[in-house]
Amino acid sequence: MARTKVQLSRETIAAAALAIADAEGFEAVSMRRVAQELNVGTMSLYYYVKTKDDLIAVMDDALMSVALLESVPKNWKPAITAIATRTHSMFLRHPWALVSMQSAPSGVNAMRHMEQCLEALAKTSMTAKQKLTLLAMVDDFVFGHALREAASEKEVDLEFATAQIATGDFPQIAEIFKGGRIEIGKDRFQVGLGLLLEQYDPQRPKLSPERRRS
Repeated sequence: MARTKVQLSRETIAAAALAIADAEGFEAVSMRRVAQELNVGTMSLYYYVKTKDDLIAVMDDALMSVALLESVPKNWKPAITAIATRTHSMFLRHPWALVSMQSAPSGVNAMRHMEQCLEALAKTSMTAKQKLTLLAMVDDFVFGHALREAASEKEVDLEFATAQIATGDFPQIAEIFKGGRIEIGKDRFQVGLGLLLEQYDPQRPKLSPERRRS
């Protein structure tokens, strides 16, 4: 039985493309494959999305809409925490986007995301440079943790690891895992983010090279 055609729009096209990427990987996304998913002719998509790059752009814009808050908390630390947590959760649901969306042009929702970040810091005494530095650090943490989480989903070759430990060449690894596999704290994203925001002090004087070496 043929599927019912959907009402085409940039939003429905983006949703179909995201569903394909989630299920089959970003490499499976194409204008033809999206048309099949929507049960329409490929040429009918070009009225809404002109090129493959345009398709990637609408996908990225749809992803960034998920990262937006309904309202930004008044205090900057809870606000940045909420924004970072929402963005992190989005990447955990769509881990392929961590790499595949890096070249996507900024859309209106990416601009709204940046606007919310700056709104969170608007009432602080930070300079423009300090605000952007903090946001870059938070982005580094969010992306890095999400990449690590995506990588942890891959199966570890336990047979290889066990054989290598048995050689005696890795005493520290053997010691740490002698009781079996250890579950790392699930709250480490929130703990790490909290520490980053708590310790960020743009007014703190920089250490001299001599003091850094001590």
